[in-house]
Amino acid sequence: MTPDWAEIRSHFPALRRWTFLNTASFGQLPDTAVEACARHFAHRDELACHDFVSWFDDVDRLRGLVGQLIHAPADSIAFAANAAAALSVLLQGIDWREGDEVVTLAGEFPLLAYASHELARAGVHARETAWERLPDVLSPRTRLVLLSTVNYTTGFAPPLEDLANELRSRGILWFLDGTQSLGALPLDVARLRPTMFAADGYKWLLCPNGATFFHVPAEVRAWLRPNVVGWRSDRGWRDVDHLHHGAPRLADGAERYEGGMLAFPLLYAMEASVRMILELGPEAIAERVVSLAAGVRETVRGLGAVAGEQASGIVAARFPAHDASALAKALAREGILVAARHGYVRISPHFYNNEEDIERLGGALRRIL
Repeated sequence: MTPDWAEIRSHFPALRRWTFLNTASFGQLPDTAVEACARHFAHRDELACHDFVSWFDDVDRLRGLVGQLIHAPADSIAFAANAAAALSVLLQGIDWREGDEVVTLAGEFPLLAYASHELARAGVHARETAWERLPDVLSPRTRLVLLSTVNYTTGFAPPLEDLANELRSRGILWFLDGTQSLGALPLDVARLRPTMFAADGYKWLLCPNGATFFHVPAEVRAWLRPNVVGWRSDRGWRDVDHLHHGAPRLADGAERYEGGMLAFPLLYAMEASVRMILELGPEAIAERVVSLAAGVRETVRGLGAVAGEQASGIVAARFPAHDASALAKALAREGILVAARHGYVRISPHFYNNEEDIERLGGALRRIL
């Protein structure tokens, strides 16, 4: 059954005032996420937080929903403030050797580029390459590959499955950042089997800032130590009346990487958004997003833009003789929000957009150009 996209759009209050085509920068919050957060604050007031241990049961329910979304066991999911915090767990848990190499793609999101260069202090060499040359750049010294599911500037979605098989066969670790696609495009970590997968929820997953999850499979948890420790680092942390003293006995699941308290209001909001995505169906959402992006691409090409064919929710349009930043600012003055990235006007519709949004974009661009 096809979702009622018009009814679904009504759950996003910001869309009543803006023509919003910029999910690659920020996703809009559904009212259900805001309500879930408010319910938590009301619950705190009602019970004075004396039941706080039970809040972790709710978080475990969210682990299950996230696991359902990415095809992973619930106990492989941990939560963090952002994707950088998740990546740092992996980077600090690898026993780096002088001469090791970290490979990422040219033009990657700065998180991945910066991380690889920061490892120089440990004698690790950073290498950047085009996607087409990546297999040739891998060497016996390659220790880790850092990739995004979708490039934040161009919308390029690399075909990852063959590469994943190659990396596994060569014993190369790899980190996959799904921030620019998860919630718009389906993803199956059971097929790809990255060393770690992380997704910051504030874009396509329609969550508040600070709601991020990362997936650590059991075989990686066997060697990857936490980079933070706290009162929840011991497996007996739920017995708050008699907390364990001494060396922590780490839990088997990925919660071992969380250390202490969590951002509960944000995670309740994340639960509402993930439920919405699961109920609509990841495949139906992907079909909707790709269709809307195709409409955007056709519109901007009709106005003289160069825009590549990318199977994602990001359309990168280059208008010859026009400054992308100036165009984005001019559109914002007309109530239409897009972004400018490296000379491209970046337009990124989500399932809450519609064909009228694209028509308004085309009309405004026609006047501005």
